[in-house]
Amino acid sequence: MSDVRFTRSIDKAHLARLKAAREEADAAYNAALSALDAALPAVPEMPHPAAPADEAQVTTLNERYAVLSAAPVVGGLKGLLLKPVLAVVAPYLARQEAFNAALVDHVNRNVAAERSVRESQAALIETLRIELERLATFHSALIVYLQQLTPYVDTKDYEFDGLAMRRLEDVGEAVDTLHHRTVGPGGAISGVGDELNKRLERLAVHERRFEARVAALDAAHTQLAQSLGVVTRATQTLKREVERLVEREPRSGHRAPEPVAATGPLDVESAGPSAASDNSFARGGIESFKYVGFEDQFRGSTTVIRERLKDYLPVFAGQQDVLDIGCGRGEFLELLRQQGIRSRGLDINHEMVEECRQRGLDALEGDALGHLRGLPDDSLGGIFAAQVVEHLQPDYLVALLQRAHDVLRPGGVLALETVNVACWFAFFQSYVRDITHVRPLHPETLAYFVRASGFPHVDVQFRSPYPEAHKLQHVPGSDAMHYALNANVDTLNSLLFTHLDYAVIARKP
Repeated sequence: MSDVRFTRSIDKAHLARLKAAREEADAAYNAALSALDAALPAVPEMPHPAAPADEAQVTTLNERYAVLSAAPVVGGLKGLLLKPVLAVVAPYLARQEAFNAALVDHVNRNVAAERSVRESQAALIETLRIELERLATFHSALIVYLQQLTPYVDTKDYEFDGLAMRRLEDVGEAVDTLHHRTVGPGGAISGVGDELNKRLERLAVHERRFEARVAALDAAHTQLAQSLGVVTRATQTLKREVERLVEREPRSGHRAPEPVAATGPLDVESAGPSAASDNSFARGGIESFKYVGFEDQFRGSTTVIRERLKDYLPVFAGQQDVLDIGCGRGEFLELLRQQGIRSRGLDINHEMVEECRQRGLDALEGDALGHLRGLPDDSLGGIFAAQVVEHLQPDYLVALLQRAHDVLRPGGVLALETVNVACWFAFFQSYVRDITHVRPLHPETLAYFVRASGFPHVDVQFRSPYPEAHKLQHVPGSDAMHYALNANVDTLNSLLFTHLDYAVIARKP
């Protein structure tokens, strides 16, 4: 054997540098957590309920409104002298007393109504305060939990690799020493080699365990990030509710009483539920932030969606007054604005509309068919709806397509994108996952109803192809069995793994 001495590549100084680098990364991570903790918003000061109405004279008014019936009876000569006078002024006093009675009744009713409004307002403010304090507590607990991840995620990385290499080099050095000191080097080195292999196997097991722990921590970190996103959107929703409450408060600090009918007591339930109190998951309301978070997690980030929707820009080239139905977070509206195309978004989800407006986009909250019915014929240059039609009932969809044809100008474009349910993977992975989907639409079905609504030329374009590398692969071979097997593979791929989405594009003649 050649007389080659063992040379170390990892010395103590190198290990010290690796440890210092790890500690520096730990410090940077902790600094980022501290900055995140400092950036958490404080619980806003809640507005005080309106000052109570002045009820100081209400009792006096109720006791003294009767000016005629409460007048004392006077007898004798004075009574005889007053009798003709009373005969003249009695009708006027009776009218005054009737007026006083009506006024006192009106004051009593308004005092009761104001008292009820103030109590409801105080209860609402207290509820919002409690919810905001709960969110602040959750934020603090989340930061503490993230800080607990530091010793698990950012240790054993550089230092682990260095220690492993150091251990291997220690073993190698021992083998080299035995090679030069042992009389029978062949047998000695063979035994040391077996021991070395055992140690290497143990190191490999430890490394796999470490990688599994890191993967589990990465998954936990992803789940925490998703939870933090949901909490952030909940905070934004509550903040907007508080701002609306503050805006409804008159600047003087006093609330004007609501008009109340003078024929009976105030009936709180007679007005019926508010039109804005829709409990639908995808609509507006205090729970609508959850659907926004659902879109973020499963449909993709705004950057990903924006890149995918760029393919539709040539379809609307040269058009103006484009309506984006179901505009969501406004990705396509931003693309149209960059191209100088005048556009407006429409969505039934209040949180989606607020997010668009915060980015300076023109967006309205409302129903698609109701909005189109409010527009004059031939008033739009284009209508775009991505991932919307699968949320609609059949009768509603047919009426929407017909009205879309009417409001488009000649040459105007209609583009509808939806899940390609003819692709089994898209159906079971994308369509079924969204609980707001109403009915799957086959490409031929949607194309037929668009054509039947007055669009003679309809183009179906398949988009978002399934990655080739993830499809079923051919088996190498040239005999009849391999040919039949690969033909079946192609058939399965055409059913299971084709295009995830499709678009129906039509132009009004």
